Amino acid sequence: MSESVDKLRNIALVAHSGAGKTSLAEVMLNKAGVTTRIGRVEDGNTVMDFEPEEIKRQSSTSTGLHHIDWKKHAITLLDTPGDQNFFSDTRLCMQAVDSVVMVVDAVDGVKFQTEQAWDFATEFGQPGVIFINKLDRERADFKRTFDDVAASFEPKPITVQLPIGKEAGFNGIVDLLEKKAYTYDEKGVATATNIPSDMQDDVEAAFEALVEDIAEADDELLERYLEGETLSGEELSAALRKGVLDRQFIPVLCGSATHNIGVDKLMDFVVTVLPSPADRGAQVGLDPATGDKIERQPDPEAPFSAFVFKTIADPYAGRLTHFRVVSGSLGSDGGFYNVTKESKERYNQILTVMGKNQKPIQGAGPGTIAAFAKLKETVTGDTICDEGNQIAYECAQPLRSLIAYAISPKSKGDEDKIYGALTKILEEDPALTLERNAETRQALLKGRGQVHIESAVDKLKRKYSVEVVLNLPKVPYRETIKKKIRVQGKHKKQTGGHGQFGDCWVQFEPLPMGPDLSLWTPLLAALSREPIFPPWKKVSGNLKRPVS
Repeated sequence: MSESVDKLRNIALVAHSGAGKTSLAEVMLNKAGVTTRIGRVEDGNTVMDFEPEEIKRQSSTSTGLHHIDWKKHAITLLDTPGDQNFFSDTRLCMQAVDSVVMVVDAVDGVKFQTEQAWDFATEFGQPGVIFINKLDRERADFKRTFDDVAASFEPKPITVQLPIGKEAGFNGIVDLLEKKAYTYDEKGVATATNIPSDMQDDVEAAFEALVEDIAEADDELLERYLEGETLSGEELSAALRKGVLDRQFIPVLCGSATHNIGVDKLMDFVVTVLPSPADRGAQVGLDPATGDKIERQPDPEAPFSAFVFKTIADPYAGRLTHFRVVSGSLGSDGGFYNVTKESKERYNQILTVMGKNQKPIQGAGPGTIAAFAKLKETVTGDTICDEGNQIAYECAQPLRSLIAYAISPKSKGDEDKIYGALTKILEEDPALTLERNAETRQALLKGRGQVHIESAVDKLKRKYSVEVVLNLPKVPYRETIKKKIRVQGKHKKQTGGHGQFGDCWVQFEPLPMGPDLSLWTPLLAALSREPIFPPWKKVSGNLKRPVS
């Protein structure tokens, strides 16, 4: 990509399922001129949710990617799943962005997946903004939702916008920094207008609270504010951005994706306040040879390095490998070194992902999120770089499996087809695991939930024409003794001479069921969902699966 690093924005839309992430993405694409119409989840015609499983369930099962241009900035948009069955994909993809847009339902408020997504952002050190959505719905309440947000998130959420109207009467927003009101028509076109008279007092009080919150991000500004000086709009905007980048507070915006209200102001906020890859600074990795820490700056002239955060396997198009460039640059074709696999790979083009489509691009620099097609060995979690300047990034790990089903072919003789196809499915979704129980001789497919496993089975049938049957796993029951017992055995043999005689007593008793729980380790590990043997080992700063 030709854009400079400071003009890039990589954001993830994250939230609980049903909060309106995909609908928001649709409006953003339309506002940027990428699409000519706004798709609806209910109609199954959205750009981001294109998989048959997503259309059927009317919910994202995998992260959708797209690129848009807005006010001379290039925005890479990731629409992540909110369902707990597919939330592992959200975690893996979030590590590739620089900030998050947390979408909160103005009717239902904060839910568990919303909090978990913010925990991921905190883990990755990412700042964000909260967008209170669906303010046009019945029982929508901005104040109640903001109070819920304030009680659930850290650092402190601060109000940047106020809604005009309520429920069906919601038709605009007030920008507190600008002290301007914007109303929207049926096509989502904003018109600047005077602040409604009945909101004057609320706006003034909210503005004073906002100025105080923003001033706390800058000691000099705070001192001037406490001395009674009037702070300019430019100073407040600069301090707001500084506070967001330092994660001192979370700005709260509002609107309605389905009614196209406030989305343009959210996009303005993304390019003016949220960080670029340059703002995030250096990323730390490890030297594969020594294990020492290495920093790589988001500089096009630095040695090339990147990490893979998502893989899509297609039986016809081959493997599509999504990566995020950390440092350096790649040309339109060439090669790189896979540190994790300790192997070289070549590619013949770089692709930008646009929903279900891809478009070749001339190159990729720091902060670019793009994809390779038909790589042989590189998969999710791998680090790629220049062979002469190696570095290994420790990528996020998938969430643990919570449920297992025994999987078997629907037709005899399909065993080989099943395992070949499942290998491809597991490349796409590392949260799925497959193992064989040595005692029951069953193949167990493990995932985050029943819907997660059923979705994988649907993909097997659709992509690879393999039909399987799911059954509850057999329980490998074992026998044991219940009480103490002594048995005697005698041996007598007389064939002349001294003869032979032996008398032996053997005592059996159960071990005490007290503090010594060493024999219960397998059961305790299963109950805590921890593997008995660690499934990952650290090799030169990288996480690798052991070869079984």
